[in-house]
Amino acid sequence: MTLSPRPADTARSWVVVVAAGVAAGLQVWKVPPAIPFLRHDLSLSLVQAGTLLGIVQLAGMLGGLAVSLLAELIGERRCLSGGLILLCVGSASGGFAWSAAPLLVSRAAEGAGFILVAVTGPGLIRRTAPPGRLTTAMGFWGAYQGISTFAGLVVGALVLQVVSWRVWWWGMAVLAPAPLPWVLARVPRDAAGGMRGTADGLARIGRTVRASAPWTAGLVFACYTLPWMAVVGFLPTIYRDGGMTGSWPGVLSAVVGAANAVGSIGTAALMRCGLPTRVLIVPAFVVMAVTSVLAFAVDWNGLPAGGAGQFVCVTVFSLTGGAIPATLLRMIGELTPEGGSAPATMGLIQQLFNAGSFLGPTVAAWLATRTGDWHSTWWLTCACTAAGITLSLRLRPRATAPLPESTPVRST
Repeated sequence: MTLSPRPADTARSWVVVVAAGVAAGLQVWKVPPAIPFLRHDLSLSLVQAGTLLGIVQLAGMLGGLAVSLLAELIGERRCLSGGLILLCVGSASGGFAWSAAPLLVSRAAEGAGFILVAVTGPGLIRRTAPPGRLTTAMGFWGAYQGISTFAGLVVGALVLQVVSWRVWWWGMAVLAPAPLPWVLARVPRDAAGGMRGTADGLARIGRTVRASAPWTAGLVFACYTLPWMAVVGFLPTIYRDGGMTGSWPGVLSAVVGAANAVGSIGTAALMRCGLPTRVLIVPAFVVMAVTSVLAFAVDWNGLPAGGAGQFVCVTVFSLTGGAIPATLLRMIGELTPEGGSAPATMGLIQQLFNAGSFLGPTVAAWLATRTGDWHSTWWLTCACTAAGITLSLRLRPRATAPLPESTPVRST
């Protein structure tokens, strides 16, 4: 029998939820350092490798709202726990893949687990974090992707020097459910809604889908994640194509990913000062556009700074981009319409977010294939950031956030 969390444990349970997010994010970021080995072992093309990077987002692109209904019916903690288990199964089966097709299928299964964690995480944090810590907790949730990027790229770069990618996959399968015992012990249990809950949940989701704010926020999120995933996802490959060897491509790429986490956590501190949304989001998009042009349009090989200059530009690109998820995730309550569903708001945003994550690496790989190198990457980043700025100016959050929706907590 699961023990009922003590009040102090409940107040800290948001840390456990963030840890679950990091464990899920690691399944996304185990791929970039393994791409050269996968291409050699399974004869993958560059575009197939890009699809492999993005397909884990496919379930989120198609099923975010379905997960929000599931969360309304059976509870967010159950969804998150099931997601960790599904990630484990997907990664374990992927280690047995003999060609691109079964590996892509296993990644799609991992994507289903990832979306279960990603959609329900913010709701669990809003439900359990003390009011004075909510902004900080959401800042850390916004940073989970950067944290997992850093860990996945650094550890992957080192581990893949001594073991095969299959062992790496199986090791990550063991790691995926690692937070589950703490989730069950510390996160309050939730009750299922039953048939009546189905009708009520569908009504709340319908009101949310008909509102414009969640759609706008989701498109803004997609305009951020598409270029970020395109750049950071292929960064180890870009460095290797430039002649870098050993574990350095993975390590430097990991630093870039960690910068995103720093930006997200730092943004939480700025939000506590009451800075308006546009003051955070619009400059972040502008800096992302400028630094991407400097990183990819400039031939750094012919300059004294060399690759170090490009590395600084990409790091700033990732650092400032971290402000966007931190800001939008903190606004979930304000973006949810009266009588709407906070999980549905997050599910809709996650669908659009994952659409960007899915398309980003594939489009970047297609551009690189057509133009012969990675210098055209800035075309993609600038188009997305321009759209993101335009859409962010249309964001109209509610002046007063509704109380966080939560499934009734019951003790055992």
